[in-house]
Amino acid sequence: MSEFAGRVALVTGSSSGIGEETARRLSALGATVVVNSSASVEAGQEVSESLPSESCYLRADISVQDEARGLIDTTIERYGQLDFLINNAGWTRSVSHDDLNGLTDEIFRKTFDVNVFGTWWLTKQAIPHLQKSDEANIVNITSIAGLRPVGSSMAYAMSKAALNHLTVLLAKSYGPIRVNAVAPGLVATPWTEDWEAMHAATAKIAPVPRSATPDDCAEAVLALLRNKYTSGEIFVVDGGITQKM
Repeated sequence: MSEFAGRVALVTGSSSGIGEETARRLSALGATVVVNSSASVEAGQEVSESLPSESCYLRADISVQDEARGLIDTTIERYGQLDFLINNAGWTRSVSHDDLNGLTDEIFRKTFDVNVFGTWWLTKQAIPHLQKSDEANIVNITSIAGLRPVGSSMAYAMSKAALNHLTVLLAKSYGPIRVNAVAPGLVATPWTEDWEAMHAATAKIAPVPRSATPDDCAEAVLALLRNKYTSGEIFVVDGGITQKM
C-alpha cells in the first residue's frame, strides 16, 4: 500500500514496543521512516533494515539537547523534509506513589529530561520543517497516567500530564500542523513484561479485559494521522479502564 508514500516520519524510541509497531505500520503504508533509540542500537538497526519502505536508523538520546536537535537536523539532511513526528520515546521507573523518599531527585529529573524536555526540544526543532509540509502531524504518546492519579511513579504521571497539555497548546498555536496524543493504559511491551500483577489487575478491571498491545496504540496513531480535521485531541486507548477509576 502507498497511502503515506512521499511522507517522511520520525518515530522516536522505535527499537521496540509501541514505537517499533508504529514504524512498521507506517512503513507498510509507504512512508519513509526514521527509526530511533538512545541505547538499543542493534535492535534499532534491525528494525530499520527489516522495514519494507525506505528507512534509516539514527541513534540519539533525546534527553541531551544537542542530540535531540541533531536528530531532526540529520533527518532533514538525509531526506529533505519531515511530515510526521511521533514522539514516543519515554522513560520511567516504578516508585509507589506513597514513597516520596523512593522518588529520588535523580529519578524525577531523568523522567522529566526524557519525557518532557526531550519531547519539547525535538518538537521545537521540528516545527519549522513541519510547517513546510502540506500534511504535517505531531503525535505524542502519553498515558492515562496524565489524566488520572495512576502510573508507574508520580514523576511519570506528572510528565505525561505535561505532554497532554503541551499537545493542546501546540494544536492551538501551530495549525495547520495537526497535533494530537495517544494516551494508552497499561501496554504489554518488553518494558512491562515483568509486571504480571498489573497486567492481571488490568484484565480484571477493564471492560475490555486485557492490557493494550503495541498494535492497539499504533492503530490509534494511524487514525489520528488519517483524520484531517482532528487536532488537539487526547485519544485514550485503555479498554475503558478509566471509566472505572
